Amino acid sequence: MRSRLTEAAVHHREPVSGFVQPRHGHALNLLAGQLYFGTQAGTVRTLLGSCVALVLWHPQRRIGAMCHYLLPGRQRRGGPPDARFGDEAIGLLLHAIERSGTRPADFQTHLYGGADTMPGRDGPNFNIGERNIAIGCELIDRHGFDLQAVDVGDFVPRTVVLDLHEGRIEVRRGSSSRQTIQRMRPR
Repeated sequence: MRSRLTEAAVHHREPVSGFVQPRHGHALNLLAGQLYFGTQAGTVRTLLGSCVALVLWHPQRRIGAMCHYLLPGRQRRGGPPDARFGDEAIGLLLHAIERSGTRPADFQTHLYGGADTMPGRDGPNFNIGERNIAIGCELIDRHGFDLQAVDVGDFVPRTVVLDLHEGRIEVRRGSSSRQTIQRMRPR
């Protein structure tokens, strides 16, 4: 059974906040405020600035997941969960993990993004990237995820690609060519 957010993502062309599902084996470009959990995608890709992506891989069940959140949390609570916010996006992933019969500790976990996209700018700096990193780390620790790799902060955007066929995560920093390729190791 699909969630209401998944149904919205499947039936509408405009970006929605929540789960998105590609056709089997196809590439998925994850936008800010979206997340993916499953085995259907060929690859899941996202572009990060101050936003953060939590990337999960279950080597035995070959389940991949990624969420791309913009802000650590919202000021006013209410309404359905909104994947634009880190605490709620990770909460949605936790619910999907529970429904799949797995545990957070079963997943190899990576955290990326949180760049300072306006260094040296005059005026107030809200440290969005730092705050996004902090909530990601806090929730990874709190829920017992198996953290394998981190590439956060700095002043450069990142492109993150999760390849579900190969069990590999590729990270490109800035506009440079591929700098980091990590194959998720089997347990």
